[in-house]
Amino acid sequence: MCFSAGASFGASVVLVTIGVVTLKKAKTTNAIPFAAIPLLFGAQQAAEGALWIGLSSGNESWKHLPVYIFLIFAQLVWPVWIPFSILKLENDRTRGTIIKGMLGMGTFISLYLMYCMFVYEVKAEIHSGHILYTLNFPTEFAWITGVFYFVPTVVPLFISSIKRIQLLGLAVLASFVFSKIYYAEHLISVWCFFSSILSIIIFWIVLKLKNVVHNDIGILV
Repeated sequence: MCFSAGASFGASVVLVTIGVVTLKKAKTTNAIPFAAIPLLFGAQQAAEGALWIGLSSGNESWKHLPVYIFLIFAQLVWPVWIPFSILKLENDRTRGTIIKGMLGMGTFISLYLMYCMFVYEVKAEIHSGHILYTLNFPTEFAWITGVFYFVPTVVPLFISSIKRIQLLGLAVLASFVFSKIYYAEHLISVWCFFSSILSIIIFWIVLKLKNVVHNDIGILV
């Protein structure tokens, strides 16, 4: 979270709790990746809570690992996990094919960002009451990287044939627009926070995934 260590750890506890309950409500194995999203958000928020402590104390050894753990979730996991989890729930062949293409895009950008993360300088600092992440990646590819990240992370939610997931997509898009307008410098941290509170919607969606049938694309009917 973008406010304090206490807020981040508090959010983590809530998200982990929601995540555990959501996983228990998953009716099939195909629903597990989607149901696991709140739990992953909880781990991500815990990492940022640890980072707050490291940045506040000035302990270099304490803050180094949490930076990478948080960014692994924020930059590497979500472009792959989101389309993968939606694909597992998709029963429409055409939509499933499109989402597979976005999963490929997400995998590509995740591998590229992983390369950049370990080759170029990555740092975090407390700035204006929030955590500012500085990623010194090649600037000539910045806009392409942004598109390749945004599309697999957000668009599959709208392509899904499940109406409730489309509503989740609207909420995620709204949180991105709000973060981009009001917290542009701290977009990575703030958008992750707003996206994580949408875990309640994910819990609601999983509760409604009752009637399922297995096929080679997904399971929901």
